[in-house]
Amino acid sequence: MNNLAIIPARGGSKTIPKKNLKNIAGLPLIAWTINSALVSKNINKIVVSTDDKNIAEVSEKYGAEVPFIRPEELATDEAPTEIAIMHAINFVKNEQNYKPDNIILLQCTSPVRNPFSIDKAIEEFTNKKADSLLSVCEYKHFLWKNLNHLEADYDYQNRPRRQDITKDKLKFKENGSIYITNCEKFIEHKNRLCGRIVAFQMTEEESFEIDTELDWLLVEAILTSREKK
Repeated sequence: MNNLAIIPARGGSKTIPKKNLKNIAGLPLIAWTINSALVSKNINKIVVSTDDKNIAEVSEKYGAEVPFIRPEELATDEAPTEIAIMHAINFVKNEQNYKPDNIILLQCTSPVRNPFSIDKAIEEFTNKKADSLLSVCEYKHFLWKNLNHLEADYDYQNRPRRQDITKDKLKFKENGSIYITNCEKFIEHKNRLCGRIVAFQMTEEESFEIDTELDWLLVEAILTSREKK
């Protein structure tokens, strides 16, 4: 099986400027995701899709391929990640004569992956004969919606204790860390999630994503603590 890892990394970032190049716990943010892909025994090729030449240089320094600079129109705030994935698939097929069986999408904003989580996810994907996979973590928070006409997403009159929530009542949060999609299915549906979808459960610690400055501080503390062990 040819497994292609695609790491999308735009140069533009509004909440944290140039975050993919910003140093976190001793490395540029993007390097953490490249390193986790390099550890995988089941990934055959690692491609960073970026519109930024500085990100391209750093990515190559840490061991990823950057065979193209993503066109500006595919790197706007409005452009979905799926467009970048399709562009990468077409490029490696047409310019490198490489056709992957599966796409492993790894996002830089989820750097707290355990070293072997990617391979475990690929094994889950293969063993369950899935068409696509997403990584998740347990979610035991009590949600409300619609502030103007408040509604509870749980039975607040019979509030459960978190530790008493049974497996059949557990909810799971998409954590954005790992997505796997059969390449042909992706081309057909143009979506990372399609066909038979399965989930790969990760720990809460691994599931922190960086969207804000506060997220950055939390993730940096986790990574720094892990490196000291």
